[in-house]
Amino acid sequence: MGRPIIGITMGDAAGVGPEIIVKALSVPTVYATSRPLVIGDAARLRKAAGIVGADVEVRVTDAPEKAAFTHGVIDCVDLDCIPDDLPFGRLSPVAGEGAYRFIERAVSLAVDNRIDAICTAPLNKEALHAAGHRYPGHTELLATLTGTEEVSMMLSAPKLRVIHVTTHIGLVDAVERIDDGLVERTVRRGHATLVKAGIAEPVIAVCGINPHAGENGLFGRGEEEDKIVPAIERLRAEGIDAHGPLPADTVFFRAVRGDFDLVVAMYHDQGHGPVKVLGLEAGVNITVGLPVIRTSVDHGTAFDIAGTGRADHASMLEAIRQAVELAPDRERDNQRS
Repeated sequence: MGRPIIGITMGDAAGVGPEIIVKALSVPTVYATSRPLVIGDAARLRKAAGIVGADVEVRVTDAPEKAAFTHGVIDCVDLDCIPDDLPFGRLSPVAGEGAYRFIERAVSLAVDNRIDAICTAPLNKEALHAAGHRYPGHTELLATLTGTEEVSMMLSAPKLRVIHVTTHIGLVDAVERIDDGLVERTVRRGHATLVKAGIAEPVIAVCGINPHAGENGLFGRGEEEDKIVPAIERLRAEGIDAHGPLPADTVFFRAVRGDFDLVVAMYHDQGHGPVKVLGLEAGVNITVGLPVIRTSVDHGTAFDIAGTGRADHASMLEAIRQAVELAPDRERDNQRS
């Protein structure tokens, strides 16, 4: 079976991205299943290798087709945009601009089918904004760059996967935005992703909006009946095993127990809280609905420890692993080698 080319974007160069990438690509098993290619700044990666004490060579390549893809060598498409004296742990528009350019190049490579998936190290939203790129985060940026009108955020942690109907908007706005069409499309995107990942018949739990999922109209203003129930009825009529609306205060426990393959959360904190309790250091963020595969670590730039070598690379390893699992076609070695 061929190893997919995973384009790993370096994220904010002032954060822990360079360090966790070097640490992850020092693990030999990564190369047994994938061909990792960093899109970033080679000098910054070399500095990170020195900080973490990694015995690796950072080799610059101008094309995925020319990369070595061997353990001990980190292949880097070098955008050469990070000054050598950029400090770790400080907000910088230069780093924000770099993070944008790394994603931009990765998307171009993925759309041209020169890499098979994108795996992102964390960026800093404030630095991104300071560089003039006004996006709430990676998800919205990737949607714009790929011309995708609607995407969903899926978080994956040990024993739990959660997809979100709404994400980076206020709670009042989220409730207003939710409708049965959006709920249905979100469930369909999650279902399709799990089927592609090898779960033939996913069992999906759909959260309610109100406490106890409204408890038959006792709480709220009928949001569950208006915004969620019609979507579930249509999905079940087509054979998608969706259940709900279910109370969010118990559904995550049931999912971890094994009752459900996926939980559909209605808004940001409803889904993020349980996932981060279970797996902040090993969680993965997957953008669902893009024309390219994108996974990411589920943590931030960690400016407080950036440049110290202490950052944990477990989430990066898991993000690479899930990018491999979701890559659409791995029989490419003969075509690209």
